Amino acid sequence: MNQQPLIIDCDPGVDDAVALMLAFGSDAFELLAITAVGGNVPVVKTARNARILRQIAGREEVPVFMGADRPLRREPAGAGEFHGAEGLGDMTPFEPGAPCANGHAVDAIIDLVMGRPAKSVALAVLGPLTNLALALRKEPALADRLGPVAVMGGARSEGGNITASAEFNIWADPEAAAEVLATGCDVVMFGLDATHQVRAAGARIAALEALGTPSADAAASMMRFSQRVEKEIVGWDAPPVHDPCPVAWLLKPALFELQPCRIEVETHSELTRGHTAVEFRVDPAMAPHRWAVSADADGVFALIGEACLRPAAPSTTLRAVPLPHEGGGK
Repeated sequence: MNQQPLIIDCDPGVDDAVALMLAFGSDAFELLAITAVGGNVPVVKTARNARILRQIAGREEVPVFMGADRPLRREPAGAGEFHGAEGLGDMTPFEPGAPCANGHAVDAIIDLVMGRPAKSVALAVLGPLTNLALALRKEPALADRLGPVAVMGGARSEGGNITASAEFNIWADPEAAAEVLATGCDVVMFGLDATHQVRAAGARIAALEALGTPSADAAASMMRFSQRVEKEIVGWDAPPVHDPCPVAWLLKPALFELQPCRIEVETHSELTRGHTAVEFRVDPAMAPHRWAVSADADGVFALIGEACLRPAAPSTTLRAVPLPHEGGGK
């Protein structure tokens, strides 16, 4: 079986956690690394959370690298209100058995991509694009060497989830997003227009809980937390599950409809900071980017369920107790 070499750059994060379980449980990927960035919670916590989730999934052979602790020019933002103070919803964090790998996430991305054939390594970016922007600054040739860069970020017809027009990942570091989009990387963006179609309805969470594996328990725990806080804050019964979408697309592209486009990011106005201007009026043959306009939610959840059936190490346990509710942003 030909595996897709993949790096996942993320800021776990409850929906990042579900995306990681999807990737950890799939035989279609050669997981080269998980690179952590500050976003939903500070990078020290996102790197720890990635290692916790790696341990639950029994995938300690996948290295986790710690990356940027702050945006390129902005003060760090957080989304504790939607992810819990520790970023893992109701799960009690613990110190994982395996540490972070030596070295910085930016250097890991460069070395792993430049050391493989051109266009062979895919990158799924599930948090602010700071690590990738720094990597492209350090090694501009990376833009031509990367395979598809599947990004969870942005909003168009759905409006934003942190401001009227901005989605959190882009808003948190708009300069990084703008730089990445201007480099010529093959960016496929999964914004709220598509991810709001992938919702964790109660029956879908219950189906995961019924699987009885550590990975399924972890994923379901994250969704139960999101179900509760989204109901309290937004009024939704079924929360969107954003971050699995880029990973699901890499596994099964037919689950998503994409349109060629040009995407630019607002970096000057505070009123519209992080707004993604998605322009479809372009020559498809010359369009630099692609934008997801629809998603097959049943198909995405089927992939998550299949991945969560993968057995984990016998010692793996999921510890989940309510954490104090703390405010934040999304």
